[in-house]
Amino acid sequence: MGAYVVMIKDETLDKDELATYAQKAGEARGDHQINPLAFYGDLQVLEGRDAEGVVVLEFADVEAAKAWYFSPAYQEAKAHRLKGANYRVLLVNGVA
Repeated sequence: MGAYVVMIKDETLDKDELATYAQKAGEARGDHQINPLAFYGDLQVLEGRDAEGVVVLEFADVEAAKAWYFSPAYQEAKAHRLKGANYRVLLVNGVA
């Protein structure tokens, strides 16, 4: 069953840190099979608080998503994301 990582950027804090994050996150993809379904496209908030951007990444399953997210390379990138912006990051199972 597929799994999805949803990253919601609420507020930018430091554009330079986000630029470093973007570079390192791209490198952290490595051999992980990631299918980007949405990547900071135009968005409309229909309910709830505003968001600056949204990313939706598809993985084969929860284990594959966690393997990418908890990998040393992504954790190094994540340190810059945390300095660069406030995000909400969710992991959700798809339906069979």
